[in-house]
Amino acid sequence: MKYPIALLRMLLLLCLAWPAALHGQSVEQLCLTDYRLDSLRTKELRLEIDNVTFFKDNEFGGSVMKGYSLPGLWLAPKLAYQPLPHLKIELGAYALWYSGAYKFPNYAYQDIAEWKGSQFQRGAHILPHFRGHLQLGDFNLVLGNLYGASNHRLILPLYSPELNLTADPESGFQMLYDTRNFHLDAWINWQSFIFEMDTHQEAFTVGLSTKWQLNRPDAPLHTYLQLQGTLQHRGGEQDDKSQVNTLANAALGAGIVWNTPGRLFRTLTLEADALGYYQQAGTLWPYDSGAAFYGKAELQFRRYFHLQAGYFVGRHFISLLGLPYFGSVSTKHEGALFDSHPQTWHFAFDYTRTFGKHYAFGAKAEAFLANPGPMTLPDGTLQPTGNNLNFSFGVYLRLNPSFLLKKIK
Repeated sequence: MKYPIALLRMLLLLCLAWPAALHGQSVEQLCLTDYRLDSLRTKELRLEIDNVTFFKDNEFGGSVMKGYSLPGLWLAPKLAYQPLPHLKIELGAYALWYSGAYKFPNYAYQDIAEWKGSQFQRGAHILPHFRGHLQLGDFNLVLGNLYGASNHRLILPLYSPELNLTADPESGFQMLYDTRNFHLDAWINWQSFIFEMDTHQEAFTVGLSTKWQLNRPDAPLHTYLQLQGTLQHRGGEQDDKSQVNTLANAALGAGIVWNTPGRLFRTLTLEADALGYYQQAGTLWPYDSGAAFYGKAELQFRRYFHLQAGYFVGRHFISLLGLPYFGSVSTKHEGALFDSHPQTWHFAFDYTRTFGKHYAFGAKAEAFLANPGPMTLPDGTLQPTGNNLNFSFGVYLRLNPSFLLKKIK
């Protein structure tokens, strides 16, 4: 695949020429949504538009996963009304479109195993949007569409940031709790509902993401602890023939942030996480349990740039929502396993700029240096793999303006 070099050069020159900017951050941070309610918007009816337009090319080789490209956009227009200072209601739609595609499955491309639907939509992949958000002091209760994806702040081996582009918006129930030193995000994302005698499985994902800040975030040396986990259940009481599968990931980690006094760098972060995998029920994956280690270093510049390097090693670990590079199963060769200790070095370089409050541009280059070890094929034979270097590059434009339609007295 060849990149449209002229287009990329034009975009980069445009961004370099634009005057406004904030400190360097990762592209994933551009996808975050501020869920704090603004009491000044009480009684306001607004049109809010959220959009990410993207071009992402994954040049993946080796034996772990296949390469592919993602050219397209998603668009979520909605009407938002805040009748009370602590209550907000949203109604709208979500549409996903890939360039050159005119027929889309009703379900997004995130793995949903045996219960993928056979129904299709034409033109774009469209879903309704509704969110009820109630703020009670430090608690935020959300029903309907959740503040999901990167907002959960899951570490890379537990969640692939690419799902910001491809996965359906999460829907269910969410509880957020924030104090000066503690953040909690607990949610249930109901992915598949079943009726009586339905032919596919019900499926939902439960998640937890917490962070304890042991001192002030702006201290010269800031330290924190975090506990994260995801659990996916696939089954259903309406269909006795469906095999029940329950799988879980968990991560316990600690980190230290150096808030640098220099003019070039803003922060240096070092983090280490212990990971676990458990298949409580079913035979969806060949391993019932596994473990892994993940360490990373992040360097945040004061303007435009963000660097990250990470190292993963595990045994019989499978990530429910992460890339196969952080696991022991090949998605390129069906039934192939990595039984030893697969390792992956990950490197990322981000260029991001924000323009005002509602507009941002980002470019990201990534490299995955994978050493999965010998691959065990379904017939039991071993196949050597060796090291393989894989690249990914993407450009992104985030637009999320808000327009006041009417002030209701």
